[in-house]
Amino acid sequence: MDDYYQPWTYDYDNLLSAPPQQQPAAPASGAAPLAATETTGHIKLPSGAPVQVPAPGATPAQLDGTRAAVAVLLIGPAGAGKTTVARYWAEHRAVPTAHISLDDVREWVRSGFADPQTGWNDNSEAQYRLARRTCGFAARNFLANHISCVLDDAVFPDWPVVGLGGWKRHVGPGLIPVVLLPGLEVVLERNAQRSGNRRLSDEEVAHIHGRMAGWYGSGLPIIDNSHRDVAETAHMLDSAVARSLASPVRW
Repeated sequence: MDDYYQPWTYDYDNLLSAPPQQQPAAPASGAAPLAATETTGHIKLPSGAPVQVPAPGATPAQLDGTRAAVAVLLIGPAGAGKTTVARYWAEHRAVPTAHISLDDVREWVRSGFADPQTGWNDNSEAQYRLARRTCGFAARNFLANHISCVLDDAVFPDWPVVGLGGWKRHVGPGLIPVVLLPGLEVVLERNAQRSGNRRLSDEEVAHIHGRMAGWYGSGLPIIDNSHRDVAETAHMLDSAVARSLASPVRW
């Protein structure tokens, strides 16, 4: 599946009831092309432009990790607490903030769901890419409407398919990646408390945790929340976001 975002527009509320509309006249030769408009019901939405890195000379408010309009990608192995921390952080920010979980979006597919635990293949990869595009579109749409967002995904440093490149394409270079990486004993204990297809074997957890160690030396902010509760970890995330806003990491 092509991992490329293509914008589309629908007006669901008016699709069946609205009378046919005339197509806008083509711009005169040499004129700027008409901007595409998206509507939901009767509300026109701003275009979802990619998230940009802070401009030089940004104001203190734009660099405040607790209030700035941001898109954050929380990375970590199974059992790191990504979803719990991301949800708490989104709920306790001083500005409107949404939480988007890649796993939740992948599981929107019910019949025919390609579970990666049964083997990574063309179907599971296609559904992963589709879910990531969907998350990226949602993040850009939230930000275009002045709502920050935090996404969570198990992104591997040594696996391009499940890597940062796709997230950058679909959200933009201003996306702030932060790694949540507690110790192996901690993720094993947390994974044991899971159920259903979210619970992995100890061998799988150890393997994933070992691969995530590749983020050390990457330059990305890394939070070891082995001995931190959710509120403390969220505060550390605020600090990591503020540092990334003041001095964006190249990735």
